[in-house]
Parts: sequence; structure tokens; C-alpha cells
Amino acid sequence: TIMIFVLLTSYGISHFNMYLMPTAMVGMLITILLRAESAIIINTAIAILISILLEGNLGIGIMSLCGGMVGIYIVDSPEQRNTIVLSGIGVGIANALSIVGIDLMGTTTYSTTLITVLYGIGGGFLSGVLTVGTLPVWENLFKVITPLKLVELSNPNQPVLKRLLMEAPGTYHHSVIVANLAETAADSIGANSLLARVGAYYHDLGKLKRPYFFKENQLSRDNPHDKLNPTLSTHVITMHTKDGIDIAKQYKVPETIQAFIVEHHGTTAVRYFYHKAKSQDESVKLEDFRYSGPKPQSRETAIVMMADTVEAAVRSMTEPTPAKIEDFIHKLIREKLEDGQFDECPLTLSDLNTIANSFSSVVTG
Repeated sequence: TIMIFVLLTSYGISHFNMYLMPTAMVGMLITILLRAESAIIINTAIAILISILLEGNLGIGIMSLCGGMVGIYIVDSPEQRNTIVLSGIGVGIANALSIVGIDLMGTTTYSTTLITVLYGIGGGFLSGVLTVGTLPVWENLFKVITPLKLVELSNPNQPVLKRLLMEAPGTYHHSVIVANLAETAADSIGANSLLARVGAYYHDLGKLKRPYFFKENQLSRDNPHDKLNPTLSTHVITMHTKDGIDIAKQYKVPETIQAFIVEHHGTTAVRYFYHKAKSQDESVKLEDFRYSGPKPQSRETAIVMMADTVEAAVRSMTEPTPAKIEDFIHKLIREKLEDGQFDECPLTLSDLNTIANSFSSVVTG
């Protein structure tokens, strides 16, 4: 769709001046929305197609190829929309150098070359402007979450995050620490650290519905669970994942982030209430005290699951030391592994060890 859009736009602009065509935007858009490797292939194809459309104009093909490659290099993993506009200047310079190089091999006059160079720079700038202008359309049309979108979602002024801060401050603080742990761990194994951080910010949105039922939001010694039977308490606790999805949909949080809400507990059991119920009735089953899942499907959601567990558990340790913290973190992750929570995500045992060491260094600090 992007190829067709860029080809039609470029062909229309070519009737005014062919050096003003924003061909580089195809590579820039695909780099941001998908990956640079795909963008390189598509950019090469566009350069060839543009040459054919303009009756075999080799100069335009070379300019499109060089400008597109520069644009791809500059916008790879951008975190500010300004980067894309600035990349347009880089594309314009590449266009200008390509034009000068081609004209030097011909008999074009200096004044004609100068005018052409100015159009080439304009084409680069136009590529940047159109990329920024149309990016939200592609993001929403194809439900693609880009680094730029993630940066926007991480802004504390997002309405749902502001609500979390006001109504469940303990959960907000917990989420920020989980985000720090998750980002560092994701970096250590080459996963998407920005996605892990933003997912951690939103993973406990469901606690907004009944914030006082969660320990981190209880400002006094009163605990409402003391007045409930263990089965009902388990239902209240485990429902926060489903409640979170409802709130996320209400605030139009992307599906990629919603995955963190439903997967960060997987199918783990609420063992405290299970043992409490077991002491009252021997016939209760552990399966009745589990979250509904699904288990983590990606490395990032699995990392947030571990970070969530580690943050809550280590905070409750008495007399923590670096050695005790490290052993405890490895034990917590090993329990998740033995419970089968990582069966559906592409994490290796080596990854788990690296993640545990990363958590230890952050928590100790």
C-alpha cells in the first residue's frame, strides 16, 4: 500500500519537477513501521520503478536509491518525530550530491545544476514532511505500534497514567520500578527494551477498579481481604487482568500493550489465598486459584512477568543483602520456569540467567 501511495504521489509531482519527488519516504516509512532490512529492498525496487516510469531516467533512479538509503539509516529506531523531519534534510543532501555527481558526467550548465540541486533538496524535505504527516494514518490503519508511538504512550500525561497516579499511587510507583527492571533486562538479552518499559507502565491498569484491595495501595493496617473468604479474595485479585483490558480499551491503548495486561501473570496461582483456603477446606484445588492467562507469548511480556514478581517479593524481604537478593531472584525465576509459565515464549535458559543477573544489579542498586 505504501509503495503504491509513494509511486502515485511521486508520479503526480514529477509533472511539476521530477527531482522534487518524495521517493525516500517509502524507505523511511517501512523502516519505522516494519524494519530496515525490508525498507532497503523496497527502496531499491522503488528506485527501479521510478526510473521505468520516467522512461529509463537513470539519474532519477540513482538519486532515489541514495536518498532512500540515507533516510533509512537516519530514521532507524527514532524516538522523536523531529528526527524524521531532520532526516528529510539528510535525504535532501544525499539527493543534491547524487545530482551533482550525475551532472558532472554530462554537459549540464552550472545554473541548471544549481536549480536541480535545490529541487532535490526540496524533494528530501518533502519526504520527511510527508513521512511525519502520514505516519499516524499507517499506525492506525494497520495497528502497528512504532517506537514513536511507544514514546507517546510512556508520557506520564497520558490520561490513564494520570488516573493511575491519582487513584492508585502505590501501583503507579510499583509500575515505574517494574519498568526500570524490565527495560534493563530486555536490553541485556537484545529484546525490545522500549516496548518492555511501556508495557510495564500499563500492566496493572486493572487495579484502578479496586485499588484498596492491593497491598501497595493500602495506607493503613486495614486489609479488606481479612473480611473475605479466600475464594472471593482470589477472584478479586485475579480479575484485575480482565478489568485492565476493559480500561485499556476504554482509553484506546494499543493491543500490543494490552498483551502485557493479560499475560503478565500467565496462569500462575495466588498461593497465599490457596494455602489459606486449604487450611479451611482440604478439598480445594490449586487450579481454582490460578489466573486465567494466557501465558506470556513474547520475551517482553515474560520479562515484565518476572520483573513484577521480583519487585513485589524483594520489597517484602527482611534484612536484604546483595547475596540474598541474587539467590532470591534466581529462585523466583526458577519457580516460574518449573510452573511452565515460559513454555509459550522464545526465552532460553541462558536468557533467564542473564535476566536474573540484570534484576540483581538493578534491585541491589
